[in-house]
Amino acid sequence: MATRPAPELVDRFRTILGRFPQAERRTVFGLPAAFVGGNLATAIVGRDWIVRLGPASTRDVIAAGRASSFKPPAGRPMPGFVLVPAADAWDDEAIVEWVGRALAYAGSLPRKR
Repeated sequence: MATRPAPELVDRFRTILGRFPQAERRTVFGLPAAFVGGNLATAIVGRDWIVRLGPASTRDVIAAGRASSFKPPAGRPMPGFVLVPAADAWDDEAIVEWVGRALAYAGSLPRKR
């Protein structure tokens, strides 16, 4: 079972995703999420905003101390996903960059049916 999303972060997610018309917004296990080509790019889990950057970028941002790896509360690990720093989630320029990178990566993956 997923951790219930923080309402203020859900509102923030909706606002920011409004800048990205290519993102398909869905609810997954009660969590707000965005997809491109059927591939998950970003979501809110509890009080955390996660983004999918792919293996190389994930290693780079974690090594640089810019983000931490995402370990779901239950279930299988999600490699390639990182937790956006809390301060970045509330900084317009920073979160737009994180989300833009995640959507670009998800869009580069083979389309899912």
